Amino acid sequence: MDNVRLNTDGTIDQIRKGDQAALLSRLARQVELAPGYTLRSFFRMLDVYETLVHLNAFFPDLLDQFHRGPEDGCRVGGIDWLVLEKTVEMVGFPGEPRLDIYRRFTGWCGGKSVQIKDFQVDLLLDTEVRLGKLKHVIFGDQVDVFEFDTVFTLFELVEGIGWELGFHGTPRECRILSNQKR
Repeated sequence: MDNVRLNTDGTIDQIRKGDQAALLSRLARQVELAPGYTLRSFFRMLDVYETLVHLNAFFPDLLDQFHRGPEDGCRVGGIDWLVLEKTVEMVGFPGEPRLDIYRRFTGWCGGKSVQIKDFQVDLLLDTEVRLGKLKHVIFGDQVDVFEFDTVFTLFELVEGIGWELGFHGTPRECRILSNQKR
């Protein structure tokens, strides 16, 4: 399988800006991140390849936050990097078992997962993004979670990060109103 390399400037190797056919034909290909790839790189990619913005309903608002954010220095203490992971979980035992497959996008610090949902997107822009492992959970047993090397497709990366970030952060307007009531 040919890899799709994502660069820090937002470009994707061998795909010109505006070449929707080339972009769409590579959504199912394995993604490779250039060294130093950050969340800012991800949003630059959405700017370069506008077609990707249509993959997730949260992208217009997230891009607005990105454009209004500072141009550098956007890191949060206590988060070393951001990681996209896959989880395959067997659930529904006893009864009708099923297999749920989902992605998580979290922060990492000191070898431990850190929730990023309370942070505004513009505070995380200069944090490195990494591709994580696949976690296999059997019937809710969080003690014996198996981890495996895995690959991510371009679609999984774009949709996974977009979905998670759509639920992260409290709008500044709500925070301001909340602080005024105290």
